[in-house]
Amino acid sequence: MTLRLAIIADIHHGTPSTTKRGDAALSLMDEFARFATDAGATHVIDLGDRISDVDHATDLRLEAEVADAFRAVVAPIWHICGNHDRDHLSVAENEAILGQSLGHETHDIEGWRLVIWRADAKIHRTPERSGFILREADLLWLSRVAQNADRPLLILSHVPISGHAQTGNYYFQNNPASSVYPMADRARAALAQARVPVVCLSGHVHWNTVTTVDGITHLTQQSLTESFTTQGAPCGAMGIIELGDTLSWRVEGADPFAFAFRPTATRWTPPLPDFATHPELRMRRQTAE
Repeated sequence: MTLRLAIIADIHHGTPSTTKRGDAALSLMDEFARFATDAGATHVIDLGDRISDVDHATDLRLEAEVADAFRAVVAPIWHICGNHDRDHLSVAENEAILGQSLGHETHDIEGWRLVIWRADAKIHRTPERSGFILREADLLWLSRVAQNADRPLLILSHVPISGHAQTGNYYFQNNPASSVYPMADRARAALAQARVPVVCLSGHVHWNTVTTVDGITHLTQQSLTESFTTQGAPCGAMGIIELGDTLSWRVEGADPFAFAFRPTATRWTPPLPDFATHPELRMRRQTAE
């Protein structure tokens, strides 16, 4: 049988901000509810950043409006918090609005294990630094899921861990550190412990991408209201992932995308270090000279 997930990412409901067309979010949410039903989605995944944050009172209202829009969706929904959902609101406040727990969880469905990895998505700002913090508890939870996996894993998170290039990205080409968790290499190493196929799906970076690292395929889905790839119009990105022996992913809207492959448990040979520091290669070079 095939598991079919409807995916929505980075709704950014609110006042338009830079290239985010938050003014179109609620009308596009109406379309998404119909899309999920028409596609026969068995479950819905909200990858986070439901709002464009303003202040505590405004964010409470915006989040409640998005939660109300989600009530038109028939299939069960799993929500993940993005950084904008956490700038002024706590996890507990998001839980109260959405009516569900927002801790890590796994679900075994149709031969796959869906891993809802709700690692801390708040951007922490201190005089010394500003950015994400990958907390040790979040990393250890992910590692144990990978170690104990007995079936293919789909890892769902707001922030990607692939560390893929952001060349051309409106937000992150010149701010790559904000596109990924620090210590993402440790998260990738944790997933590499799995002896089963692993696929990761995230939002946050506002474009459709496929990156494979160490035999693990990382996907990111476009924002519902992004416009930097669509000449100012909200792209209305709505995704469907079908999971069976193969994975098929398609994104509809003004920035469409499609990709299908057969996940494997194969891992790659570890990369060489810097040629200049590798003893054997350095010795060869000195001998040749």
